[in-house]
Amino acid sequence: MRNTFTVTYILMVVAQMLLTNYFHFTTLCMVTILPMMVLCIPTKVDMAWAMVIAFVTGLAVDMFAEGAFGLNALSLVPVAYVRKGLINMIFGSEPFEHKENISSKKYGFTRVSFAVIIVTLLFLAIYITADCAGTRPVWFMASKLGVSLLASYLVSAILVNLLSYDDRR
Repeated sequence: MRNTFTVTYILMVVAQMLLTNYFHFTTLCMVTILPMMVLCIPTKVDMAWAMVIAFVTGLAVDMFAEGAFGLNALSLVPVAYVRKGLINMIFGSEPFEHKENISSKKYGFTRVSFAVIIVTLLFLAIYITADCAGTRPVWFMASKLGVSLLASYLVSAILVNLLSYDDRR
């Protein structure tokens, strides 16, 4: 199936909306899988289209799940911007040369996890800074960043194999 990625991506956007709306445990914990989803966009997609996909994804989640319009879009576009450089840094140029997708089977769970942690950290740092906007103390923002990074990574580590499939299957 050629549209497997697209269907899975859309279902994960809906899952993120449900996660945001119904699993709000505390103000210190925000669970997001959006950075992992943007990281796993196929390498055939260039940076400009990845940024458009990230923007539309962020706006969709903002519209149907978040109270503040534009925060997810604001935080997700930089993730799409650094995606190519991060993949080159962690996995080398091979994924782009061979038009292969990032998969735990090919590149190892440790390297994929490291990439997921970096993009999630970038996303959460921008999101929390824009969300708090000088209204919360630094210790609260740092605590929210740490707790949210841990929770988001644990969920993303479980779901990363749904989007990062191996082309040779």
